[in-house]
Amino acid sequence: MELKINVIDAFTDTKFKGNSAAVIIIEDWLSDELMQSIAVENNLSETAFVKKIEQHSYEIRWFSPITEIDFCGHATLAASFVIFKQHSDVKKIKFFAKAVGDLWVTALSNGYIEMVFPNKIPEVIHDIPLALLNGLSIKPLEVLLNDQAYFVVYETEADVLLVQQNIELIKQLAPFDVVVTARSDEYDFISRYFWPANGGYEDPVTGSIHSGLAPLWASKLNKLDLVAFQASTRGGKLLCSVKGNKVHISGKAVQYLEGKISV
Repeated sequence: MELKINVIDAFTDTKFKGNSAAVIIIEDWLSDELMQSIAVENNLSETAFVKKIEQHSYEIRWFSPITEIDFCGHATLAASFVIFKQHSDVKKIKFFAKAVGDLWVTALSNGYIEMVFPNKIPEVIHDIPLALLNGLSIKPLEVLLNDQAYFVVYETEADVLLVQQNIELIKQLAPFDVVVTARSDEYDFISRYFWPANGGYEDPVTGSIHSGLAPLWASKLNKLDLVAFQASTRGGKLLCSVKGNKVHISGKAVQYLEGKISV
């Protein structure tokens, strides 16, 4: 069986930056085992499998090289980029994912793709796991939690850039990942995302976690429209807007590869 595959660099307008995702549009679902094997073979942060439900409506599933992921922003952006490129007259589509429901995506006139995610603002916790405290080289200023990750707030941007993780300890926090964040001089806030239990050492750009980061920083900075930067080696810029129980996250994307795989 041959399948078309696209590899897209998401949350960037420059190749080899942002976060890469593979997108495979299928007519019928493959077995979970085969989709996981393809994701392992691709060895990217995520491989998105997309199945058309009806006109402009799709179901989406995301696989890291380790496991299926409940919610992935950059691979949703990548899948949207592919669909909008194939259907240039279409400006709005809807994805359905079991863990998060409907996700609306719009192609904006300025080249950005805007995704509407649920607001997943984290809550402050006081009983902080020792694996988290000992797993990071810099002591947190504040720790919060939502259904995806621990949010570690630092006092300075330098803390976010310099902090190191102990992989074996951070893995013990599964199923939760860890995002470290601080206010930024150039942007409203920056972050880094560690997810050794679910995907890899450090994710280049994580769209989904900004559904928690954006409302967190909106409350701290008293502003609803924010510019974020994920400070990984590749790096990526995200425009965020908090609108009640929804978070609008926008980014650009560029094509890296288009081809076929044989499975």
